[in-house]
Amino acid sequence: MISFKQLPIEAKAAVAAGVVFFSMILSRSYLAEKLDFRTRRWLLRLQMALFTNTLMLMGSLHVWRSTVTTFTRSSAASSFCFMLWKIAVFMFLALAHSSFFTLLFLVAEEPYFFSLAAYTCLGAYILLIFFLFTLGSVEQAYKFLAGRGAKAGTGNKNRTALKPVLAVLLTVVLTVVGLINASQPPTVNSVEIPVHKLPSTMNNLKVVLLSDIHLGPTVGKTKLAMIVRMVKALKPDITVIVGDLSDAEAKIIRPAVEPLGELDSPLGTYFVTGNHEYYTSDVSNWFELLKSFNIQPLHNENVKIVSPKSTSDWFCLAGVDDIEADVLHYSGHGMDLKKALRGCSSEHAIMLLAHQPIAAKWALQERPDINLILSGHTHGGQIFPLNAGAYLLNPFFVGLYKVGQNTFVYVSPGTMYYGIPMRLGSRAEITEIILRSP
Repeated sequence: MISFKQLPIEAKAAVAAGVVFFSMILSRSYLAEKLDFRTRRWLLRLQMALFTNTLMLMGSLHVWRSTVTTFTRSSAASSFCFMLWKIAVFMFLALAHSSFFTLLFLVAEEPYFFSLAAYTCLGAYILLIFFLFTLGSVEQAYKFLAGRGAKAGTGNKNRTALKPVLAVLLTVVLTVVGLINASQPPTVNSVEIPVHKLPSTMNNLKVVLLSDIHLGPTVGKTKLAMIVRMVKALKPDITVIVGDLSDAEAKIIRPAVEPLGELDSPLGTYFVTGNHEYYTSDVSNWFELLKSFNIQPLHNENVKIVSPKSTSDWFCLAGVDDIEADVLHYSGHGMDLKKALRGCSSEHAIMLLAHQPIAAKWALQERPDINLILSGHTHGGQIFPLNAGAYLLNPFFVGLYKVGQNTFVYVSPGTMYYGIPMRLGSRAEITEIILRSP
């Protein structure tokens, strides 16, 4: 039997990742009720950082071998430039690995430069791994089809050297494009949605949808203030925030949240939790902070939105906790649709706020009389090549979907971004929803 010491380093990293993942399962299943919030918060974040880093270690070894080891036998290997290149690759990988630890130590009113650099490297790391794998697969396919898999001529060596060079160039170009795209203000997307049983006096009611702002290591007060100014310019009747507002505790990042106090929609501003609110393990404090800014959390509950023109006309606006609360065994929280829709009958229009599209699917299976569900979570994939994974893992990916005769689901691509300050194949969005009565 092969001992652990005899395993290649990639296998050791895989074993370490498995151990950390198993410890996460144990923590969620058996320790959730026994640990106080602060201890649980640190333990969860530390475990997630260690898990992602052990997985990334396998990719980092491949990056090092492809971009450094491949060239050690060349004539340039002893040059000063090659030494600088090795240092650059090492620093790049170190920054990418450190990104997940910035949530523990580097969160403030405005992002630290180190956090921005670390998460930028993480985005570039994802791109580089993808291109190295893709180009390697193309190379292997070419060898197989050409019937020269066993030959190693000069041309083969040149192709081996060309692969990492091309991968690095593509990564640099797309990283720059992604950074520029994400640095732009979110686009305002106006969508008209017919709502079954919406009173005629509420025709053209305007709802502004925000989602996935992710205040934290790379999004701070300046960006949130910009979002608030854009929302106010739209003059919505209602503003809703469907989760993942922040990645940090309320006390630490409170100064960055202050612009939310300027939201003044006449029919109210409402909030539901996303999965990242539960990762902070600070939901109660977030609820209190948002209430101080006159933002009402919908914690498996609903409110009647009354027409400004007729007090007898109204529709039901409900919100559910994010489903991650159930996974984390977060005390007192979890998606409870029956409680959220208590008092909401099919005689009136029903609008539901649910962070994850899978929650929207579950809600419609239980209550097909819901007329409109607003979600987020997917970020539209945020950056290539993650778009494909986000598309496959969610029943609704991004944009407007019609379900049945009288139901619509709208999934926001996110108002900012999570961590990586890049957008590729997606665009940040503030959604202006115009409700139409039949």
